[in-house]
Amino acid sequence: MTEKKTTSESPAEQAALKAVRWIDRVTDLMIQIVLVAVLVFGVYSLWDSQQVYQAADAANYTAFRPTEEDPVSFEELRAKNPEVFAWLTVNDTPIDYPMTQASNNDKYINTNAEGQYTLSGAIFLDYRNSPDFDDFNSIIYGHHMEKKMMFGSLSDFADRAYFETHPYGNLYYGGRDHGLEFFALILTDAYDEQLFTPAVKGEEGRAALLDAIRTKAMFRRDIPVTTEDQIVLLSTCTSTITNGRYMLVGKISEELHPQIVREPKPVVRLGTGIEKQIGRITALPVWVWCILLLLLIALTAYIDRSVKK
Repeated sequence: MTEKKTTSESPAEQAALKAVRWIDRVTDLMIQIVLVAVLVFGVYSLWDSQQVYQAADAANYTAFRPTEEDPVSFEELRAKNPEVFAWLTVNDTPIDYPMTQASNNDKYINTNAEGQYTLSGAIFLDYRNSPDFDDFNSIIYGHHMEKKMMFGSLSDFADRAYFETHPYGNLYYGGRDHGLEFFALILTDAYDEQLFTPAVKGEEGRAALLDAIRTKAMFRRDIPVTTEDQIVLLSTCTSTITNGRYMLVGKISEELHPQIVREPKPVVRLGTGIEKQIGRITALPVWVWCILLLLLIALTAYIDRSVKK
């Protein structure tokens, strides 16, 4: 018959063992909290990004797009926000937005055309320019966003073929349409005072600006532009260079250029379709995410108890 061995622990050893167990439980709890926090932050980030993109979608403003025959819908938008005064379209691109102007260049960085706070902001005219586009050079700003929203598609003009095949746009102001003919794309930095000074005065100053545009242009189109014309410079940021800015330069004209209606191309699905999946995930209501979080916490606690048995 074998004798059972008994072990006895001193009070100091028992206290040390309790401390180790307590530290172990606290560590497990901290890991669970971190995991839940990471999950919550990830879900919130996806949801927040989706909200920003939705707010920037030009489709939000389709109902307000003006025409000379029917300006009523545009006036409805202006009733919501009197600082809306024009509409900018770059033909055959996603750029098709109302334009705003405030008493500074900060407001519409984080305010949309309806006057609501949003990180996507709005397309806006430099506060130093005349809203009648009477100035020689008017500067129009917009965020460079993913998915070609706001001025995100301006970077497409850095491809020569794209620049050559997208020469026209439309500018609605003063109750009627005006044509735009784009003749230069410039890559510069945000501190180029010559390009970022609106409403240049005097024959000499205007001629110097035109020379600078032609000299600094990545691509340009030879069309007649004089110091008697009015030009617009569409500006957005780019990471191509430090403090980089793309500027698409166009001439305002009386000649209108309707958008080309192209045959829709067949849809080619590439990759894993991750964007669609993200869209589905972020579309889930908040209560679903709360239930999932509670289930995750319960599952973690159950696994923790099972391991310790």
